[in-house]
Amino acid sequence: MRPPYVCAEPASRERGLAAAHSAVQRGEVVVLPTDTVYGIGADAFSPSAVQKLLDAKGRGRSMPPPVLVPEVRTIDGLATGVPFAVRELVDAFWPGALTVVCRAQPSLTWDLGDTGGTVALRMPLHPVALELLRRTGPMAVSSANLSGQPAATTVEEAVEQLGSSVRVYLDGGPSPKGAPSTIVDASDGTLRVLRLGALSEEELRRAVPKGWADDPAEPEGGAEPGEPEDVAQPADEPAEPVDGAAERSG
Repeated sequence: MRPPYVCAEPASRERGLAAAHSAVQRGEVVVLPTDTVYGIGADAFSPSAVQKLLDAKGRGRSMPPPVLVPEVRTIDGLATGVPFAVRELVDAFWPGALTVVCRAQPSLTWDLGDTGGTVALRMPLHPVALELLRRTGPMAVSSANLSGQPAATTVEEAVEQLGSSVRVYLDGGPSPKGAPSTIVDASDGTLRVLRLGALSEEELRRAVPKGWADDPAEPEGGAEPGEPEDVAQPADEPAEPVDGAAERSG
């Protein structure tokens, strides 16, 4: 197995990005740094490559990987019926540590696993990840670890867990945040936190006060003249992940 490409060195970084791009095109899996934790990634539109990703982690189809994108506008090519509240969240936190779960475009020919017609999307805030994504297009990317083990925050931890199942390792140094992304589910048209990570629920609700599933219902016909509309207040305590929610990492 070839040693990781050190992305702090310009020549090594370019060789590593070229090697990772080539590996993704061939249907192989690679490890890349992100702003949260290290990720293991593959071509999102290659079912066999996504299966290699799941196999490397020891994970089944019931836990499909998120998809990382290089640009905000990519969301409309991969998701349908995106609520306005999601666009507000994306404006506030992309690129960054926010994953949003939306309804997937039904015309897409991909197989990420048992998604129930949804897709989890994120635009990472990391120059190496973004440069690779601009070359490859959307990638299925999960946290770089064996299922049930801690997510890797250094390339050495990723190598230790995943070994030769990965074709190319990109070393971007220690992960800046060291925590996974926060996941918000908007697949039913309202916002619901599935997993708290690098972003707190208070930060999310401060940026987007309305559109959450637990917002108070407005009186029929809307607010009376002169009355302020209901606005959900930030929760006092962080919400726990919703029971029964599909595990999504990265």
